[in-house]
Amino acid sequence: MSIAPRPIDYGAPGWGMLARELRTVVNPRRLAPPPASLTRQVGAGRPVLVIPGFLASDGSTRPLRVGLGEAGFRAHGWGRGRNLGLRDDVLAAVDARIAQISRGQPVALVGWSLGGLIAREYAKRAPGAVSRVVTLGSPICGDPRRNNNVWRVYEWVAGHPVDAPPLPCALEEKPPVETVAIWSRQDGIVAGHAARGASDRAVEIGCGHIEMVFAPEAIRAVVDALA
Repeated sequence: MSIAPRPIDYGAPGWGMLARELRTVVNPRRLAPPPASLTRQVGAGRPVLVIPGFLASDGSTRPLRVGLGEAGFRAHGWGRGRNLGLRDDVLAAVDARIAQISRGQPVALVGWSLGGLIAREYAKRAPGAVSRVVTLGSPICGDPRRNNNVWRVYEWVAGHPVDAPPLPCALEEKPPVETVAIWSRQDGIVAGHAARGASDRAVEIGCGHIEMVFAPEAIRAVVDALA
């Protein structure tokens, strides 16, 4: 099913912003866990599933999950290796992972970039299993060939057009659960306003796309969104 782009042209971030993101990738400090003082104890043991962005894995989201753990959440990786796209089996994999970690409770989904699109689509299909959705720099509105800098790489890796994934999607529609979109004007991968989309609340932060899973400001924003 094709995703009809909106007429609004958000425009991908410029090359200078993209270069900043590439420098961040090779910064070893991004893998360091956040200090415990970053977060407040609000989780009360509630389960959270963190879904990584395109080409990322659970290793990339570890600092965020550590921060959520410090805040009292039971934060889990998705356990699927690298995120290689909106493939036809990805929602079934999320469903199986939720069954493993839920302990009979609804699970909060936190999705970084492409992971946010997966989280939103799953929540539309199984809203009873999801307490809320938080997206981080996810391209949830606009033309997917114009609102980000990686769509060509995406098509090469995923093996399908970025605007025609092999599973029915309506990416711009909000899930029927509480939905928070965290976005940034400093995002060098996804146009900031394309990451706001249809949500119950949009929260602006001041960091780049790659930093969204380890920057203190981003971790605090996720904790607040889940509180």
